Amino acid sequence: MDPDNREPETDPAEGPDGTRLPPGDFGVVLATLRARRGWSVRELARRAHVSDGQICNLEKGLRNPTPAMATAFDAAFGTGGQLAELAAAGRRAADRIEEIVDAGPVVAGYERILDELKGIGRTRGPRFVIASMKPVTRLLTDAAEHAAGEQRAQIWLLVSRYAEYLGWMAQEAGDPAEAARWTSLAVSWGAEGGDETVAAYAMVRRAVIAQHRGDLRGVIDYAERAARHPAATPAIRAHAARRAAQGHARLGDADACREALDRFADHTAQAAARRGPNGGAPQWGPRIENANPRLIEASCLLGLGRFGPAADLFTAELHHRQAVPADSNSQARFAVRHATALAAVGRLDEACQIVEATLPVIRSIDSATVRTELSGFVHQARTRRPGTGHRALIDASTAAATG
Repeated sequence: MDPDNREPETDPAEGPDGTRLPPGDFGVVLATLRARRGWSVRELARRAHVSDGQICNLEKGLRNPTPAMATAFDAAFGTGGQLAELAAAGRRAADRIEEIVDAGPVVAGYERILDELKGIGRTRGPRFVIASMKPVTRLLTDAAEHAAGEQRAQIWLLVSRYAEYLGWMAQEAGDPAEAARWTSLAVSWGAEGGDETVAAYAMVRRAVIAQHRGDLRGVIDYAERAARHPAATPAIRAHAARRAAQGHARLGDADACREALDRFADHTAQAAARRGPNGGAPQWGPRIENANPRLIEASCLLGLGRFGPAADLFTAELHHRQAVPADSNSQARFAVRHATALAAVGRLDEACQIVEATLPVIRSIDSATVRTELSGFVHQARTRRPGTGHRALIDASTAAATG
């Protein structure tokens, strides 16, 4: 029986529905299981009684596990000897290339891993997924170079999706240079797979990178280039219009912001209409149809300094659970923006209550972009001459914002 596809017997890391161990070599499986548990390398090392360096080398594919190490990891994860069997098979990435190239189900398995890791990234932040994704990109690029025809294109497109998400995670980890590098790799690998739409979406990603380093003119320039790109889909143009609206808002241009929001609505409707039963064009970035246009408008009002209308719109939308994004990252982001608008209009009690409830999530996901949002709240709260009852919360927010 293929050790990558057997059903686990008793695996508390996999959940009650009997989810299979992820496909891949030992390092990929180890990193994915660790990410699912939310354990740091140090925590796994403590539980398995091995060194941090040994775990890092295993996850990077730089060494093979000894039988004793694999057994120790089985004990730590409760995987009932499956990791020991996987290690005994000795199937490292280089030895498995031909099987991966010829086995569509295994490639589909790596698509499922990507979806799962995206879910982990949205709820737990970047540090738990980056280490898991890098070994997969090495394996898949090796596989793609030995493949041919349609399967080769499929593998390159898959690894391009990994690279695009790694770029986002690098940005969330506070490393814009690494974010730009992975975005460029996504473009190159997407072109190898015959898809040019990723090149258009990469402009959106670069707009986001520019936004978080404070380059507002760069935001607008990249967003406009994305919208003009000949391969841009309606969904990509909607993403671009959203970024342009936020850039114009931060620059104080309300008319240009409004025009961009109108384009966002139009392109979002076009994207929804074009999405057929097979999904349409390749999906880059989050589903634009899932974005709440009123929360985006409220964010633009905040950027324009129209704090009262922003606070009211945030309050109205966030009151309805179905209007709030499902992932922890987006929930924290919009909650902090809501609190910032409330603080700016002097409603400091309400603002501090929101931030106090959100701080545990912010610490958990450890997102550089959310920390930037939190700095905005701290600035507004301090300008309101907070009383004694608010200062401890503002100090805690300051500590969280600075990491």
